[in-house]
Amino acid sequence: MKQAASKTQILLAQVAVTLVIGFVVVGVSLYGVGSNVRHRIWLDLLDRPGGPMTFRIILQPVMAAIAALFDGIRDAKDGRPPYVSTMLSNPAERGTLLREGVISTARIILLGLGVDAIYQLVVLKTFYPAEAVIVAITLAFVPYLFLRGPVRRIAYWWRAEAPADGNR
Repeated sequence: MKQAASKTQILLAQVAVTLVIGFVVVGVSLYGVGSNVRHRIWLDLLDRPGGPMTFRIILQPVMAAIAALFDGIRDAKDGRPPYVSTMLSNPAERGTLLREGVISTARIILLGLGVDAIYQLVVLKTFYPAEAVIVAITLAFVPYLFLRGPVRRIAYWWRAEAPADGNR
């Protein structure tokens, strides 16, 4: 049985998705999508890990891993199939699963957008909204996608090995 999301979680997810879409639209309309823009994006992205505010390169994936941990354990308890493989193989479930993932990572995505905006203003002296989206999704949502399924498998195996009385 799935746990229902609170109104606050749904609102945060809606704000995160709206900002991501808005940032992409503004970024594309201001800077375009030409080869020079793609080259600048790659150079800027590769400079981020060694620059100031490097803590976010660790903090956001750790937060995503914690969200994946809770959701993966819940998936194992509920007997649900692996997250990403179900998303890829079952189009009927894709929307629901994507929504769950966005709800679970909305705060992390919003944090990523904000922190990257600050980074860009301090270091680059300008703001590239589409780059902020790339960084936020890469650091917040991608680790969640990669970790939720394996956490579910480990939790499932752990539960299967536990004695019936719950003592180890």
